[in-house]
Amino acid sequence: MALQMYPGVVGELLNEIDGRNAGASVSMRASNDIDWQWLAGRVIDGERITKAEALSIVECSPNELLDLLHAAFRIRQVYFGRDVHLHVLRNARSGSCPEDCRFCSQSSAYNTGITDYPIQTVESLVEGARAAKAAGAARYCMVTATRGPSKKDLDVICEAVETIKGEYPELELCTSLGLLNRKKAQRLKDAGVDRYNHNLETSAAHFANLVQTHGYEDRVNTIQAAHDVGMESCCGGIVGMGETLADQVDLAFALRDLGVASIPVNFLDPRPGTPMGDCDRLTPHQCLVTLAMFRFVNPTRDIRVAGGREVNLGSMQAFALYPANSIFTEGYLTTSGNEHSNDHTMIKEAGFNVLEVL
Repeated sequence: MALQMYPGVVGELLNEIDGRNAGASVSMRASNDIDWQWLAGRVIDGERITKAEALSIVECSPNELLDLLHAAFRIRQVYFGRDVHLHVLRNARSGSCPEDCRFCSQSSAYNTGITDYPIQTVESLVEGARAAKAAGAARYCMVTATRGPSKKDLDVICEAVETIKGEYPELELCTSLGLLNRKKAQRLKDAGVDRYNHNLETSAAHFANLVQTHGYEDRVNTIQAAHDVGMESCCGGIVGMGETLADQVDLAFALRDLGVASIPVNFLDPRPGTPMGDCDRLTPHQCLVTLAMFRFVNPTRDIRVAGGREVNLGSMQAFALYPANSIFTEGYLTTSGNEHSNDHTMIKEAGFNVLEVL
């Protein structure tokens, strides 16, 4: 059987691995470690991996990293080919959030020096959508820093959504407005919101170490409210907040069980002034094995490299495209990021394609 050829400069390394593995055992290596290609084949055949197998992925040694990425890419390619979705965030309301999330620079509980401002105008949000469309984004997400949307916030967001959909019906719209009940979810759905974002952030067991002003179940209920009215959900977490590897695995499985459509995987970029401001950043290896694990556990789902991509992955950002099929571009809520032109170049040079919005 002919070997699959993998794209780009990074792909040259994976092609070498493919050749070395062509005559290898289909199940286990001589070292008795899991054969990543065998595990990928099981996933492609429709099997679900176990938590023990998922844990072995995030415990993968640096010597096995390229082989693991090769295996994750095989799964990614079945469902997403070589396409990369670009997503653009708009911080529609910044700071003064009453919640005490220990990682967040927008919490009013901490002195982080960010610029606070109320909900932006409808026209400003619409202009953001125009810029996102010009950057080739497949989806535009409007975000507010708040426990949950007020009537005023909903009025502004819904009017902006209706205007944007009138101009760009093909541009998918996502909102992230905090905790949500079914009534408010229905209003967003009726306005034209395609997807609602609210992250679980971490495992159920670790959540109380990070947030005290609301509970893990509040977040689960928000995602369920979005599903109840027919919106897709975007729900992920942040890695590098003192959790164990088992917590990371538990998060990936919880997201699978919730049936979320899209999983943003953030890597902590410690914010000065927050309780987690002095945490160490992750290594590129830690980021990549985490992305691979999320792909194995959630093979058919949109896996997005989210906040902290640039500062945690550094020169190895292109490797993240092998397990993940989407990225944020043009920065994040309170931190800068790559310009879309630089991301387009990275995607192209790695042998992938930016999914165009027609």
